[in-house]
Amino acid sequence: MEAELDLPPCLPARGHAAKRDRILSAALSVFCREGFAGASIDAIAAEAGVSRQTVYNHAGDKEGLFAAIVADITERSNAGLIGALATFPSGAVEIEAALATFGRRLVSGCLCDRNAKALLRLIHLEGRRYPDLFAFWRRNGPAFAESALAARFAALGRDGVLAIDDAALAARQFVALVTTEFQFAHLFGDTPDDAEIERAVGAAVRTFLRAYRAPGAESGRLGTD
Repeated sequence: MEAELDLPPCLPARGHAAKRDRILSAALSVFCREGFAGASIDAIAAEAGVSRQTVYNHAGDKEGLFAAIVADITERSNAGLIGALATFPSGAVEIEAALATFGRRLVSGCLCDRNAKALLRLIHLEGRRYPDLFAFWRRNGPAFAESALAARFAALGRDGVLAIDDAALAARQFVALVTTEFQFAHLFGDTPDDAEIERAVGAAVRTFLRAYRAPGAESGRLGTD
């Protein structure tokens, strides 16, 4: 595993949007390093290579800047989840292999994304002291993921592949199983390699299917009896 937090690099300043991205990238680095209370607009401006006033012009005060970072990462993570959902099982596939493929994509493309790792660290550091700063994430992060996954698991239940009474609960438990192996590592910026992801996700999927595979569906083939 890599030992340091892999934060997004500052982007070259080309126009308003690129400068805003550079400020957000610099702010993310400073907030992760110093915490919310310890971070200053001056430090963020210096890291971004812009003036203090430029930071205020693009993001307002420190609270507004932090909220903008949380919203930006949440939206990027949701986009990653939408991409991962393209690999969610449907049609005539082997359910264990298909769920494992989806689980690996979920971990590598969402949880292991450098922005997502940084957000998890910020939540761990500041979530209890400054819960209002994560309001956007609470409304649009976990809720979005749960709803999207629950709909897919409900479909597997209707197809008779899984025995599911509560699709939202099944979605939460699936995510918990495939990600729990990496949660603490991500707080320190570690990134699992492909072999670690494959091993952990494979075990998680087998555990999930022992609880949720429908009676008579032991062969695991979706869409067949």
